[in-house]
Amino acid sequence: MNVIKPTRVRRSRAFVTVFLKEVRENLRDRRTLISAFVTGPLLTPLIFVMLISVSIHRQLDKAEQPLKVPVIGAQYAPNLIDALKAGGIVPQPAIADPEKAVREQEADLVLRLSAEYPKAWRQGEPVQVEMIYDSSQRDAGGSVDRVNQLVQSYARQQGVMRLVARGLSPGTAWPVQVARRDQATAESRAVLLFNMLPYLFVLTIFIGGMYLAIDLTAGERERQSLEPLFANPVPRWKILLGKLAAICAFSTASLLICLLAFSLVGRFLPTDKLGMEINLGWHFAANVLLLQWPMIVLLAALQSLVAAFAKSYREAQTYLSLLMMLPILPSIMLMVMPIKPQEWMYAVPLLGQHLGIIDLLRGTGVAPMHMLLCLAGTAAAALVAVAIGMQLYRSERLAISG
Repeated sequence: MNVIKPTRVRRSRAFVTVFLKEVRENLRDRRTLISAFVTGPLLTPLIFVMLISVSIHRQLDKAEQPLKVPVIGAQYAPNLIDALKAGGIVPQPAIADPEKAVREQEADLVLRLSAEYPKAWRQGEPVQVEMIYDSSQRDAGGSVDRVNQLVQSYARQQGVMRLVARGLSPGTAWPVQVARRDQATAESRAVLLFNMLPYLFVLTIFIGGMYLAIDLTAGERERQSLEPLFANPVPRWKILLGKLAAICAFSTASLLICLLAFSLVGRFLPTDKLGMEINLGWHFAANVLLLQWPMIVLLAALQSLVAAFAKSYREAQTYLSLLMMLPILPSIMLMVMPIKPQEWMYAVPLLGQHLGIIDLLRGTGVAPMHMLLCLAGTAAAALVAVAIGMQLYRSERLAISG
């Protein structure tokens, strides 16, 4: 690690000199480059989009392809079986133990018709169709819904025919009808798939600056290069700001690469087949970058503070790995407790960014007041963290390793 020489550095340029030195030196570090420009910003979008794309294609293919369903007592309801066949269901031979077959995932579901079905049907009495399935198996949910809709459709059709045969209006059986008016737009429905996107952006920022933050604090302590650096006639707060600026530069570059990657790979998602629309273009990227600017500074300051308390590079890496769990808290909270966003929530760091990005995904945009609250709240927290860092940099113990 090079030492800033007093003869070559003026106090007025100390901040810029520290910033350029740290950026230049860490651009030669392979571990920092991989974490800042590959692991977070490139692999995360690719894996995220790939998983969603595979899931969508699998569900669509399963909905369109013929569905094999074992049926017990198919001979008792030939008309029902014909209706299921018309809907793409392929009846399979009966299974001796349907409950065991479902539990062991040998079948998604099994239909069972009682031997009393024909007699009850001829007498105009309600008949029962048993659907044996396991609701804990997520992969079986689509099959269960598909068969259930076909059975319900057949039941309504037969109910109407019975009423007409008795000279009654079909509306007699349904005196109240529910008219659904779904106000969801194609953009707002996309939030169901991309609810974790705000967390991925923050995680990208975190990973982009993590190794640099460790190296500039705990790493230099371990190499015993902080003490010579502090010996220069330069205010230590300028040294800290120079290091923070370098961390923010790497984090910002990481976020920009991530946004670019999402804008490219997001075009290959078949969201239109699900009635969804997602726009991850330049307008979305610019707003996300604006929302995350104070968060970039806040995370850089927090990473530097945590790394400053570590005595070695490995120890700092352990501490920051635990700190990495912090950005996921808003996402978990909103998934576990779906709450209506309030204005004050936008002023809470991490939570405000999450709500703002969700607004962008919904296509409504971030209201100016919400944007102001988000920027002001996170900026205030960042200033506090930077101020604590400045106080810590005044301590002589920071430069001492061991």
